[in-house]
Formats: sequence, structure tokens, C-alpha cells
Amino acid sequence: MITSKTSFIALLGNPVTHSLSPIIQNAALKYLGLDLIYIAIPCEDKDLRLVTNSLKKINCKGLNITIPHKQKIFDLCSEVSPIAKKLKAINTLKLNSNNEWSATNTDVDGFIYPLKNLNFTKKESIILGSGGAARSVIEGLLKFNFSKIRIISRNKNSLNKIINDFPTQNEIEGFSYDEDQVNDFIAKADLIVNTTPVGMRTTLNEEKLMPYGEIFWQSLNSNTIVYDLIYNPSPTALLKFCKKKGCMTIDGTQMLIAQGAKSISFWTNGLEVPFEIMHDALRKHL
Repeated sequence: MITSKTSFIALLGNPVTHSLSPIIQNAALKYLGLDLIYIAIPCEDKDLRLVTNSLKKINCKGLNITIPHKQKIFDLCSEVSPIAKKLKAINTLKLNSNNEWSATNTDVDGFIYPLKNLNFTKKESIILGSGGAARSVIEGLLKFNFSKIRIISRNKNSLNKIINDFPTQNEIEGFSYDEDQVNDFIAKADLIVNTTPVGMRTTLNEEKLMPYGEIFWQSLNSNTIVYDLIYNPSPTALLKFCKKKGCMTIDGTQMLIAQGAKSISFWTNGLEVPFEIMHDALRKHL
């Protein structure tokens, strides 16, 4: 029950109307018996400083940060965790004892959750896209001892930058999506991860699209695991295509829940929520 004493945690981004985070986070907060609610607040770039500074002055206990603010929020934080600095992206904030924002990133923990019982030692992986989400995926994949991590992107500038940001990792390579050898990479990949927004539910047409077009995927083999970070819609057009090919597929709901659980732990100084509590809330909603 919401009372005059109820505090809140907010998701800041633009857009946020598609987000399922309020569903899973409110289920977790209820399970923990905390007098907190979780809401989504649309916030444009020009308003980010005003909004985050204002939230410090009212009953806000924490924030999740999503596109397009994960890099821009750095300047508004007084403390940033090592993992967030390495990834150059922040997705979770809480107020410290000085009433200033302390920041971290829970995306890596979320990403590896559905993969942690699989063996990828000396196998090959592909990451589609070279934006902020790709950085978390690279950091996660490095924990699995892949022999090769290939990043495929349309944006050569961001591709070069992401390669330069992991200079000691010899197993990481970057390629443009239209290079001839990409078909061979797709054919022999053990894991492919889509970090692009292509296929996200924003319009009816966009959610039917596949990253780089359907022809790009023609060499895909049935032994490949395909992991799409998009969770709305679920499954995406990409995962429907890959499942018909016989591939094991993973959608973004498990990452969403696992990173959300890590955020809760950060906000509450270590409290944990069973994965099933948040998963059941999401399943009932969908």
C-alpha cells in the first residue's frame, strides 16, 4: 500500500514506455516488504542534470539509467565503480551518505546469467553492434575463455573505439557487417549476441526487422546459440528465424531480470531476490 511515507526508485531514459522494469522491480520490492515503489520517468538529454539533481531532494532512493543516458550520467555522479568506469556506462545509482549519486553497472552480471552453465572454452563468438551494450557483452564473454570474440558493426568509428578500449585482449577483432568473410564467421560461430536495437518494439514494422537483414543470416547453422538482448517483443523476429533453423535461442528477459536483481542488491546494501519472483511477475504480465 502506498502511503505518505513511501519512497521510490526510478528508471530514467528516453523512451521508457516499452520498459518492463517496473513490473519485475515492483514484484521484488513487494517480496522484500520494502516501503518502496519503482516508476519509469521519461527524460530528455537536455533535462538530465535538472531531473537527477531534483530527485536527490525528494524521496528518491535510487535510479536505473537506460538509453541514451548511460554515458552522460557520469558527470553527475560523485562515486563510480571500477566496472562502470571500464565499461564507460552506468545503469544503477543510489544516494551515498553525502546525498550524492554513487554509481555502478549491473549489465555484465545480467548478461552472463543465462550462459553461466554453458562451456565456451576455445569456442568462437560474434557480437552484433558496437554501442554501449556491446561493451558489457565483451566484458561478460571474456569470462568464458572464448578463442575469438568478433564484433560486427555498421559504425566503423564506434567499432574502432571499442576495439581500442580493450587493447590487451588479442582474441577480440572488429569487422564491418558487409565484409566478405562475415558469412564464414556466422557459419562457424558457437554464440551470436545481438546488442543492436533492431527488432525492438517501437513500431509494428521495426519489430519485424532483423539485424543487417535476413540475407546476412543465411549461413547460420543449427548448432549456434543466438542471444538477443531485446526483451520486447519476445521473441524477436531474429529469434523466431533462428529457432526455425534449429538454434538454441535466448531472449533479453533473463538479462533484464538478473541485472535488475543486482540493482536491488545495490540499492538495499545486499538484499537478494529469488530470480523466480521477478520472472513470475514478468510471465504473468506478458
